This record gives sequence, structure tokens and C-alpha cells, in this order.
Amino acid sequence: MKNFNELLDRYAHLLINKGVNVEAGDNLMIYIETQNAPLGRLLAKHAYANGAERVYFTWRDEVIQRLEYENVDTENLANVPDYEIDRQNDLIKNKKISRLSIVSGDPDLLNGIANEKIDTVQNKRSQSLKMVRQATMNDDIKWTVAAAADFGWAKHIFSDLADQAEKATMALWEEIFKTCRVYADDPVDAWNQHRDTLDAHADYLNKEQFSELHYRAPGTDLHVGLPKNHIWMSAESFTPENRPFIANMPTEEVFTAPDTRRISGHVTSTKPLAYAGTTIENIYVEFEDGQITKITADKGQQIIQDLVFNNDGARGLGEVALVAHDSPISQSNLIFYNTLFDENASNHLAIGAAYPTTIENGTKLSEEELAQEGLNISPVHVDFMIGSAEMDVDGITANGERKAIFRKGNWAL
Repeated sequence: MKNFNELLDRYAHLLINKGVNVEAGDNLMIYIETQNAPLGRLLAKHAYANGAERVYFTWRDEVIQRLEYENVDTENLANVPDYEIDRQNDLIKNKKISRLSIVSGDPDLLNGIANEKIDTVQNKRSQSLKMVRQATMNDDIKWTVAAAADFGWAKHIFSDLADQAEKATMALWEEIFKTCRVYADDPVDAWNQHRDTLDAHADYLNKEQFSELHYRAPGTDLHVGLPKNHIWMSAESFTPENRPFIANMPTEEVFTAPDTRRISGHVTSTKPLAYAGTTIENIYVEFEDGQITKITADKGQQIIQDLVFNNDGARGLGEVALVAHDSPISQSNLIFYNTLFDENASNHLAIGAAYPTTIENGTKLSEEELAQEGLNISPVHVDFMIGSAEMDVDGITANGERKAIFRKGNWAL
């Protein structure tokens, strides 16, 4: 890729200016892998050019992470030191810090590590950093999740290039740039147009206020109730101060929260799920009275069962998301083994927590009040993909009238 450095700079500019939308006086925390330091430096450059007060970094290294899981006992690895909790909470409370997470790395990094250890570490760390998680899910702060390429990830997507590290990595960068509209003459304007398209779908669904969704496809027959006064959201979100940001780049979804008390039937996944350093394939789930009663998988079954049955609220769903099968990511015909991309190629559901922003005045309600409205409360939120070219989705009104939302995997509005 001859103009890679120019494209990487355009990408960094886009993430700072349209993604997390850094403005004068903002503080920014960037979470990024050590192998992606060149991107990190460009992000800092553009953030400071916009007048950021301070850019902080949390560096991650997957080789060290693997060594920690192999050599540190579960209790110590799951422990988040008080100083780290205090620092994170201080940055949220006193700095209203924005968060930019750059995901990358080998989706099978933790293969061979005991499932129980992975689940315990993930669960306890999530609970320890509850303030950060809640501020993010409430949109109290600006936040963005984006991606960076590396060979550990690229070799899974482009298996024919598994012995050509540079070519595989550049092929992945090309897909990231393409799906994030970096190749557009004006990437920010391209995102504004894309936002408007998704907003139109969300506006229709918000006006309809369907009582229930009915999903039908091979291996899937699922009824999902929707809470009263639910809100369908799309690409752009807003803080309480009405400051816009894009939470996921790329994104192709329109989403809301289900009424976790009114879910029944069964559903089958259509894409692999990369979770906790492992790949989970062919997930099958049964629901009764809103709760998961059975979940299996052809690969990674113990991991997904531990997630569901060992975490509070993880037997319920926190998100339903609609994504057209003809979206650019889907049409690439690639499995990315990364939820940020694969969820934007397919209709999906999320095990665990609901976003309070997906119900009217939800950010002003306590967890108990949210639960009374039907929103699921949990320390986890894990998406899995269920869409295909064979999926139909109907909206069902309170009086039982059916209206087509999706036919053969695409919008039918």
C-alpha cells in the first residue's frame, strides 16, 4: 500500500474529529496495543491539534497478557489495584474524560487457558471498574471503539496469507479503511451521510413503537418483546451536554433494548464470536420467560456457558440490533473474528446489560427502576451475530398487527 502513511493519518484524523470528537479543553484516554504505537502517536497529534488538554494512554501488550494468564494466579490477575480504580474514577468524575479504544490482536490469544480463569478475571475486573462501565453505557462521556490491524488478527481473516505477515496485515488495513470510509474524498462528510441514512430507519422504528419483534430464519424462531417508550439508536450518540460522538467505527446498526422479561423461542448464530481470547462457533440458544434456558456451541461451549450462567444478569438480553445483509462489511464476505466488525455485518443480540440510553429518561433511572421497565442489568455485554440473507423480521404492534421490517436479510421499510 503505497500511500499507507497518508491513509493512516486520515484514519487518525477521522477517529479524533468524527469518532470521539475531541474539542478544545477535552481530556482523552486512548487504550491501544503496543504494536499499534504509530497510530497512537497520530491520534495524540490530532487530539492536541484540536486543543485537547491532555491525552492519556493505557498501553496493552498481548504477549504480556498471555504470559500473565499463564503465570499469575486467578485471584491476583483478577484484582484491580485501588490506585487504578481511583485513577479511572477520578478521570471520569473530575475530567469527564473521553475514551478511545483501539481493538486489535489475535482472537485466539488465550486458547488453552482454563475457561474458569478467563471468566473470573473478566467478571471481577468489570465489576471493579463499574463507574467507568456505567459512564460509558449511559453516554455520560464521549467514547469510541475502533480497530487497528496486526498480523495476529489478520492471519485468521486471510488464511491464504498466513505465511506473509506484511501482506496479510495490509489487507486488513485496507478493509478497515474501506469500512470506515477513509477512502472517501471527505471521510467526515461521508460519515454524516451514512449517519443520516441510519437515522431514517431509527426514526421510523421509534414512531412505530412496536411491542415485539419476531425473527425467523433457518435455526431461528424468536420473539423479543420491547419495553414501552424504547428508543432506537443509530450511529451518532450524544452526551448529556449534547456533545456528539460515534461509539463504533465502523457501524451499520440500528439498535435498542429488549424487554428482558418477554423473550421466547430459539436462535442460532451465523458468525463466529471472538470473546475472551477464544473463538466460539455455531451458538444455539433457547429462551423461556425472557431467560436463557439452554446454550450450546460447536466450539467454545464451556466459555459461552460460563459467561451466561456465572455472571449476574447474563441469562437475559440487553440489546437487539438490526443490520442490513447488504451492508459493506457483510458484502466483503469476510469473517473478521472481531465483534466490532462482525456485528456490523449481521443482525445481532447482546447477552447481558442494556444501554440505559435506549429507553426514555433511562439515564435518570436507578438500576432497580430500569429493571422494572424491563431493561436487563448485568456487568457483561457480549454481542453475538444471528443475521443472514434468509432472515425475516416482523414488528408486532400492541394490537397484534404485523409489519415487515426485514425481508431476506435487508430492510423492508
